[in-house]
Amino acid sequence: MVPKSLSRRSWGEWSITSHEPYPNPFADVDVEGQFTSPGGQVFTLPAFYDGDHTWRVRFNPPEAGQWTYRIGSQPHDPALTEEGSFEVTPNDTTGFLKATPGKGWGFSTEAGDPVFLFSDTVYELFGMAHCGVDVLPFLKLRHEQGFNLLRVRMQVSPYVSVGEPPVPPEDYQGWHNRSTWPWGGAEQYPRFDHFNLDYFHTVDRVMRQAEEVGIGLELIMEAWGNEFPFNNRVVFTPEWEQFWMRYLIARYDAFPNVYVWTLFNEYEYYPDGTWPYKPVADRWAMRVGRWVKSVAQHGHIVAVHNGPREPAFAQRFKLDPEAIDLIMYQEWGTRDERDGWLAAGIEEQTARSMAGWRGSAMAVEWGYERNPDMPNLAPHHSWCDADHTRRGAWRNGFIGLCFGNGFENSWGIFPLNLDDQPGMPYLLLARKFFAEVVPFHRLRPAPHLIKDGKQGFGHQPHALATPEMDIVAVYLPTGGHVKLDLPSRSYQAQWFDPRTGVMTPASTDGKQFESPGGGEDRPWDWVLLLRG
Repeated sequence: MVPKSLSRRSWGEWSITSHEPYPNPFADVDVEGQFTSPGGQVFTLPAFYDGDHTWRVRFNPPEAGQWTYRIGSQPHDPALTEEGSFEVTPNDTTGFLKATPGKGWGFSTEAGDPVFLFSDTVYELFGMAHCGVDVLPFLKLRHEQGFNLLRVRMQVSPYVSVGEPPVPPEDYQGWHNRSTWPWGGAEQYPRFDHFNLDYFHTVDRVMRQAEEVGIGLELIMEAWGNEFPFNNRVVFTPEWEQFWMRYLIARYDAFPNVYVWTLFNEYEYYPDGTWPYKPVADRWAMRVGRWVKSVAQHGHIVAVHNGPREPAFAQRFKLDPEAIDLIMYQEWGTRDERDGWLAAGIEEQTARSMAGWRGSAMAVEWGYERNPDMPNLAPHHSWCDADHTRRGAWRNGFIGLCFGNGFENSWGIFPLNLDDQPGMPYLLLARKFFAEVVPFHRLRPAPHLIKDGKQGFGHQPHALATPEMDIVAVYLPTGGHVKLDLPSRSYQAQWFDPRTGVMTPASTDGKQFESPGGGEDRPWDWVLLLRG
């Protein structure tokens, strides 16, 4: 199959066949495609073996005009050699998502439009589809709700793999009715020089469905480091790691809805699967991040996801800060029985973790909302309720981070994708405020505006403002009063209710405001919005 024409920023696939009797076609030959733009820029992309004596190269051209290509192999195989040309037609698409530190809240399209990322964590999306769950209705639902990013891992084990250490089979995900092992062999006898094509064909199908629906994906290349094989670098050597990542890049880097390549979920587990922070993990991330960028030439964002929050990421990656574009950041705040509802401490810990960081960052985890109707397979979620979900979103938004969270129904332990939990409406209202009510990309944290308010841990108000001070927003995590240092101009003041989205006029005595209240032992949170 040879595409004769493509539109700009759409992907094409070149297939090539050889009947050379390779004992292991995955590993015995490397096939690459070189694509040359009208202006002479060359993209070198790996091919992947897809069974039936066939290798495929996928490419997504960034500019219109006449392109040429050449496919070759090492060792040389005449049947795996081909060259030709194709036309790329203009397309007014805004292009790929880019990390743009300092612009907006860190994300823009290639065309320069700011993007508010709003994500859900569905680690097992591919595994669910492979085990017979129809995920298309779920993708459509999340798109309709305003989500534009899903956090997904390449499937490895059928275990929850949480806790320190995880305790299978107690944490077994019982909905698995089919192997999701992505390599050859099995967990007991792995063959890392083979890939499970049946599984990858499922991934292809879900990738296409997400693209058609309009959902971006964060593809996590290595899942939790406390599960096999990522916790055993004697078996899963750097050579097999590179072989694995190259295959993922070859199959999926051309997809426009690959928003982020995340190298590792909680990358500090490297190399031995233990939790404490280890500086060697930073060196691994910088080395592998640079290598991924050299192979994944479509230029998607490269990220890591953290476990330990300190030391600060600017310190961790100071040797090569541009090897990693994005920190997919987790900080849960309080999640104990007494204060779990408050999600306190997110702002303070984030400030310490992100001090001096020059890349982009996104808040992707502050707890998975517990479903009390289901078995408690992850006890550290016990006090993550709807109040925790809501306050975590607002706390992260008011420190200038795009955000996403997760729910027990859909993050992995239960395949209840279409059953939204009580915190979901709150999360959608937070997204609506930042993406529709205010121009999020113009707002910056403005702590200097807060002159008086509740000062206790978890109760401190937080402010955002435009540089021109024509819009000011203040989040009061437990309501109460706040005194602001505002410029001498008139403002229209309103209260936004994070539980309902209703906006009501706010009375003011000069620059002092009192929230409507409510909530008794759990005082309600409120958002004050001032428009000049």
